[in-house]
Amino acid sequence: MDLNMMNCELLATCSALGYLEGDTYHKEPDCLESVKDLIRYLRHEDDTRDVRQQLGAAQILQSDLLPILTQHRQDKPLFDAVIRLMVNLTQPALLCFGSVPKEPSLRHHFLQVLAYLQAYKEAFASEKAFGVLSETLYELLQLGWEERQEEDNLLIERILLLVRNILHVPTDLDQEKRIDDDASVHDQLLWAVHLSGLDDLLLFLASSPAEQQWSLHVLEIISLMFRDQNPEQLAGVGKGHLAQERSTDVAELEMLRQREMAEKKTRALQRGNRHSRFGGSYIVQGLKSIGERDLIFHKGLHNLQNYSSDLGKQPRRVPKRRQAARELSIQRRSALNVRLFLRDFCSEFLENCYNRLMGSVKDYLLREKAQQHDETYYMWALAFFMAFNRAASFRPGLVSETLSVRTFHFIEQNLTNYYEMMLTDRKEAASWARRMHLALKAYQELLATVNEMDMSPDEAVRDSSRIIKNNIFYVMEYRELFLALFRKFDERCQPRSFLRDLIETTHLFLKMLERFCRSRGNLVVQNKQKKRKKKKKAVGQPVASDHVPYSAGELEAVWPSLAEQLRCCAQDPDLSLDSVVPFDAASEVPVEEQRAEAIVRIQDCLLAGQASQALTLLRSAREVWPEGDVFGSQDISVEEEIQLLKQIISALLPRQQGPEERRAEEEEEEEGEEEEKEEELQEVQVLEKEFNFLDYLKRFASSTVVRAYVVLLRSYRQNSAHTNHCVVKMLHRLAHDLKMEALLFQLSLFCLFNRLLSDPAAGAYKELVTFARYILGKFFALAAVNPKAFVELLFWKNTAVVREMAEGYGSLDDGSSSHKPPTWSPEEEAQLQELYLAHRDVEGQDVIDIILAHLKTPRTRKQVTHHLVRLGLADSVKDFPRKGTQIVLWTEDQELELQRLFEEFQDSDDVLDHIMKNITAKRSRARIVDKLLALGLVAERRELYKKRRRKSMPSGSPPGEESPQDFGQEDLVEEEENPPEGESDEDAEKDENSEAEQAQGSSGLSTETLGQSLYQEGFSAPLLWLQNCLIRVADDREEDGCSQAVPLVPLTEETEEAMENEQFQQLLRKLGVRPPASGQETFWRIPAKLSPTQLRRVAASLSQPKEEGELQPGLEPRVPREHSPEEEHQEEHQKEHQSQALRALLLARKKKASLVSTEGEEAAGEKEQLKMASRKRQLLDSDEEQEEDEGRSRAPESRTPKIQKKKWFQIEDEDDSN
Repeated sequence: MDLNMMNCELLATCSALGYLEGDTYHKEPDCLESVKDLIRYLRHEDDTRDVRQQLGAAQILQSDLLPILTQHRQDKPLFDAVIRLMVNLTQPALLCFGSVPKEPSLRHHFLQVLAYLQAYKEAFASEKAFGVLSETLYELLQLGWEERQEEDNLLIERILLLVRNILHVPTDLDQEKRIDDDASVHDQLLWAVHLSGLDDLLLFLASSPAEQQWSLHVLEIISLMFRDQNPEQLAGVGKGHLAQERSTDVAELEMLRQREMAEKKTRALQRGNRHSRFGGSYIVQGLKSIGERDLIFHKGLHNLQNYSSDLGKQPRRVPKRRQAARELSIQRRSALNVRLFLRDFCSEFLENCYNRLMGSVKDYLLREKAQQHDETYYMWALAFFMAFNRAASFRPGLVSETLSVRTFHFIEQNLTNYYEMMLTDRKEAASWARRMHLALKAYQELLATVNEMDMSPDEAVRDSSRIIKNNIFYVMEYRELFLALFRKFDERCQPRSFLRDLIETTHLFLKMLERFCRSRGNLVVQNKQKKRKKKKKAVGQPVASDHVPYSAGELEAVWPSLAEQLRCCAQDPDLSLDSVVPFDAASEVPVEEQRAEAIVRIQDCLLAGQASQALTLLRSAREVWPEGDVFGSQDISVEEEIQLLKQIISALLPRQQGPEERRAEEEEEEEGEEEEKEEELQEVQVLEKEFNFLDYLKRFASSTVVRAYVVLLRSYRQNSAHTNHCVVKMLHRLAHDLKMEALLFQLSLFCLFNRLLSDPAAGAYKELVTFARYILGKFFALAAVNPKAFVELLFWKNTAVVREMAEGYGSLDDGSSSHKPPTWSPEEEAQLQELYLAHRDVEGQDVIDIILAHLKTPRTRKQVTHHLVRLGLADSVKDFPRKGTQIVLWTEDQELELQRLFEEFQDSDDVLDHIMKNITAKRSRARIVDKLLALGLVAERRELYKKRRRKSMPSGSPPGEESPQDFGQEDLVEEEENPPEGESDEDAEKDENSEAEQAQGSSGLSTETLGQSLYQEGFSAPLLWLQNCLIRVADDREEDGCSQAVPLVPLTEETEEAMENEQFQQLLRKLGVRPPASGQETFWRIPAKLSPTQLRRVAASLSQPKEEGELQPGLEPRVPREHSPEEEHQEEHQKEHQSQALRALLLARKKKASLVSTEGEEAAGEKEQLKMASRKRQLLDSDEEQEEDEGRSRAPESRTPKIQKKKWFQIEDEDDSN
């Protein structure tokens, strides 16, 4: 862009800065205002960065800003403004454009801005500019924190940002064309930094605790300084390693010379002594041309071996999205003086700054005070300086801050996060891959340092290494990390250097793991398994398919004894309706079908002789379905109930499907739905097992892993000797140690072996040549026995195919006939064809269901449909859609209809049932619930549950008041029907909590007795504290969805004395609280196996029944109690504690009553705020706050207590349970 094309206002502003006469710069009077105008112009530039480009074309920074910076440093306002303008002009092009533009015009502007930045970097490569910056920074750092102003801190940050921007400019390799040991522009910049003394200031900022706020800036600048350096080569500078570098270069040149001489010799043998114009034409027998004739070859015979059918063809163009990722980081050797300066800087940094700076940066990262992706600089510094320390003079104390299991966990966590983001964020996959490469390098260096500690002569260092390895090898995530990276390796976004580092890191990890297993003998590691939850059948519910119908005479004979059992059960006061739930609101089964199923379950219980279960199920079903008196009226007598049960046992009811039919139906479901259900029903179970190294090595025996190794082996000429050794070692482990040579029988690998064996410099790759000959020998030995091995070369193989190639095809089918479906006989095929042809045109019926009903041999729907396709009677399995699966997507009209129906029936008792009856496109309950949640019409599923009616009031209660039984009955019903998330699978919880339930059920009476006696002895305050603790733990478990043992920590002297009381400890044992383990624990703990429902029941059992009547004004207690003089004397001593507890309970009830009346008017936003507030309270609660909460409950007279909404529900539960 020409200067004459500049904007006139911008040109006038630049002219008003000043002029350069010789080496002296004369500034204009309006210089400061002009600099501020340029800053203002940059703030309002367009998307093409036109102002930035015009200033770069005019070379304003080189001709004006740098002279002002160096010659007018005394003018502080002008100096500050120039620094601000320079920071803006030198900011990276990626920050200006957001990313590398894909549009050609914007990409041109991006490259233009990048060219101007490279010119700025070259202009800054002078000692004078960095000298001014260094002096200014030194003067600012001399000021103490009390003398330093806000402007001084801003200037320090801008100077650091300016240095960062200049170092960040990438090098233009095509323009510079520098070789190793030559001084590039970046080297000149580093030398200017060194001469100005800025490197010493950076070391001071990194080591000073008072300047901790600049830690991330310093770390970023240091990472850019060492961007192109190799830490291991840098550590060997000036220590006699130059001879080693020279010998390496000589070896590489000798290899190239041998290859060149071999090619010259081959060309000389191919050339004849006398040139002939007529080379002749030849017919190549056995090689067909385009037609049916043999190929005619028109060149000399010496060229025949190089013939290929691809000669002369246009190479196929590879699309950009499929091209391999390019290497972005290139390492080179700088000039010797620069490398010596950088080596001394590294040594001093490790001695004085590394541990403090890395600890400070880690603290910033964990507290989320840093910017996004700043952890990449942390991981780079970890990898670089630990490698330098290991190569220079290994001293573990210098890197102790990052040498711990926590650092391993931090790196593994970030590596896994980058891995997942690379798979999900496909647009930025290359950026995530680069970050993942940095994390992998850091992980590799951590392993290398731990491996180096094993060889230390210091016993303490070796012990520390053993502890770290024991933790790493024990955790499963560290072992599974490499397998996941190999499985998802993608050449399109991950460069070849990432694969090289991954293979070298895997080699090091396997070597350390193998050595550790040999030294330990047996190693116990952690293993996680996905265990499928199996829903437990309801007690007394027999398998329906095994049901044998009784005759009328048998039923008449059995009924008298069964009727007597029913009468006894009806008089049992302990008969609870909570043990059996006949209705599942979250189920996809319609309500009518669930009601029919409940009748079948009652009949099954009667036939099995389980009278109590049948009666309980009948009464529970009556509560759920009161309409129509299907299960009897609300005021039904005991004799009428028995007659109703007699009618049920005698009725002919449709039976459920048997287990075989249910299994067949499961096989017919779509694949996606099966996977979704599997995920819902699976839980991760952590186990410990003895580690076997060969079993772990077998995990790498897969085609994806072998393919990645072959990709790197193709570039064996460019690889280092160590990289080739790592590749061959892994392939040798698979072929020799696991006896899976056939895993490497692949044509592309054999072509690579052919190229290797014919390489003139093959003598330099002895290990590769030996391994190639070993694999080829194994292949030809197998091919002599199995001729199909030549065909197997065309495919990548898994372990099953490898075993079949070695042991014979079909060897894996032995003993697997039980998993195969039964074959179809000719008679069955004829019957199938006849049934299909007879019923395929019948409308309104499912032809597959008709066929299944008439087939003699039981088959599944999937088997029938697939065999119809195999017989040619149908084109595809999709011709037989299952009923109810045609509608998948929601149209806009259907969504509007659903919204209208919800608004119409949202005040009804059963919203979901009314919507299902009136909706046009019939769908399952689960689909409708999911759509309502997606549309935001409801906040949670429990809002759609069916509302139960309240029971009729007892005759003893006045008509205008609610009885104690009905108080909060709606909330109790809601809690029964809508268990919290952690209790959604109630049957699965029964297995885990059966012991706790048995203990609770067997000691219910004794618990109440102990609670009464403790109240009388003056333990009302500790009992109230225990009750609050149980309720709080129930709330936490209900919100988090997970359980863990919670200690009971007494915070007052009164609770401490109670915890030492034997009777109080006996009560804790009765409630299921676990005493402290000997020598390891101090406090009693609420075990993890107690569910929130059980905790609330236990807490409710601690209340006093006599106090409820006192709290309800106008209600007479049903069982009045007379107090003895001794009890009245004791109550006077504890009167304050009891009155406080009762007042808190009364306030909660009154508040609850007001909440129930206004519950329908609450908005969805208020519900969400309450939910977030409770969660925030849980995260921020401390022991002191718990004490304050207890203090509020003990002193309600001073101020009105603020009771959470959840606690109102809990108090209601306590009252109703008593």
